Formats: sequence, C-alpha cells, structure tokens
Amino acid sequence: MATVSSTKTSKTEGTSALNNATAIDGISIDCVIFGFKKESLEVLLVQHAGGESEGSWGVLGGWLKREESADDAAQRILYELTSLDNIYLEQLKAFTNPARVHDRRIVTIGYYTLVNQEDYDVKASLDVREAKWCRINEVPNLIFDHNEILDFSLMQLRNRVRQAPIGFNLLPEKFTLLQLMHLYEEILGIELDKSNFRRKILHMKLLLALDEKQQDVSHRAAKLYKFDAEIYKKLTEKGFNFEF
Repeated sequence: MATVSSTKTSKTEGTSALNNATAIDGISIDCVIFGFKKESLEVLLVQHAGGESEGSWGVLGGWLKREESADDAAQRILYELTSLDNIYLEQLKAFTNPARVHDRRIVTIGYYTLVNQEDYDVKASLDVREAKWCRINEVPNLIFDHNEILDFSLMQLRNRVRQAPIGFNLLPEKFTLLQLMHLYEEILGIELDKSNFRRKILHMKLLLALDEKQQDVSHRAAKLYKFDAEIYKKLTEKGFNFEF
C-alpha cells in the first residue's frame, strides 16, 4: 500500500467529533475513494488516531454539519482529505444497521468517487495516523461496517461502468483498445474476451481511430484511439447498456 502525506483536518466516526457543536448527533458521511494507477484499482483507507477506533483502518468518514446538505458534506470531507474539489461523487444509500457502531446509534450516508492517483496530491487529515492506497483484493478487516460499505460501493461502480462511460478519463488522451479493456477488467474484476470487447466498444461509435500507433514499445505497435467528445457527452447523459 502507498502512504499518503498528512496535512489538513477531518473528523472521523469514533472520534470526539460529536462534541463539535456544528455536527448533527448520529448522522455521518462515509466516502469510498477508488483510485486507478497503472492498471490497478485501489481504495483509499485511513488509520484512525483516536476514539474507540484508534489504530483501526476504515474508509474516509466525517460528520454531517447542521448547516450543510449531505452532498455538500461529502464534498467538504473529500476536500479536507484530498484537496479535490467539485469532482464526481455519487450517493449510494443510507446504512442504518443499529449495530453498525458499537456504543451509539449512528446512521451514515455513503458516497463513492473514482480518481486517477497520478493526477492529484492526496493529503490526509491530522485526525488519522496514516492514509494508504490499498489494492481491492488486499483490503483488511475495516472498522464498523466499512467493509460492507466498500463492497456496496464496488458493486455500484461495476453497475455504473456498464451503463455510462465513467472512469474513462483515467486513460491517457490517446490509448489502445487493450488499455481500455484492461481498465474494464480491473474495475469489473473479470477477464474479458479481446475480440468480443473490441467488437462491442467499436460498435458504440464512442472512439475515434487515429492515424497513429504506439511509440517506443518492444512489441508490435497497436493503433491509437481517443474518445469522441460529443458521443461521450451523450452517452454520459443518456447511458448505455454495455454487457459482455
């Protein structure tokens, strides 16, 4: 797991944040931050520095303030941890199991996002000991019900990628069909048939074939493509059914 630098301040479940007069007692926000780096899907985890969850790992969480909506709180919490502002965030659902936190009744509203790790300098808060990117298949046991929240987020991400071209911006401007297929394989957690994938993706008319090939590769250079901006926008708004 890759360590992330620590700077700003963010409150997490199980800390003294409930003493904050602006926080709403019993309502929290949990954000699952998926990262994509070198064809690897990872999730950002934080190790809590205080409270009943001290020393334990979880996804990024914070308290909903009285003066803000849940969406605004998710954006604020994400910014406090990562310095990312106004990026794609999708609300999942409310997690309401009475036993999700041991000694108090807390309902949390889950969100998720997908970022390119190489594009941003992620900064963890002072209320966590450490923040790390962890491969999806190496996630440890997390605090409270955070494994459940992560699993639900991953399921939602996999459903969304079949319906809209989210995550495609993680690729370079010019890419090969194999690179695009590897992105789908990593997110979906499956191995795809190369010829079937090629046929389906080209049938969508989403890609523009370039009169260029890969440079400086040891294998046979593959043809390069880029996204058609207008088709990309339409598919993002209207959605599509990309079953394999």
